[in-house]
Amino acid sequence: MNDFELSLYGWHLTTAEITYYLPDAKSVLQLFIWQEHDRIPRLPRLNKFLRFWQASLDGPLHSVRIAVRGIITPTDLKMIGGEFRLN
Repeated sequence: MNDFELSLYGWHLTTAEITYYLPDAKSVLQLFIWQEHDRIPRLPRLNKFLRFWQASLDGPLHSVRIAVRGIITPTDLKMIGGEFRLN
């Protein structure tokens, strides 16, 4: 499905800023940006990725910040003569 179709089925563009410790220097933090379509509020794809990270990668997680944006928001749709049109 394309981005538009995903948004109609409840998927939202999700960005996670993952802060983790470097494996070789535990006092140094590094950032990793993850972005994918995911379902709110459970975020199954992000949770699967974080479980993979903890099980398979050496850099322990410090924190995860999440931002979610729907491809289409209610203000993007306008009723014009019985059909919806995007800006």
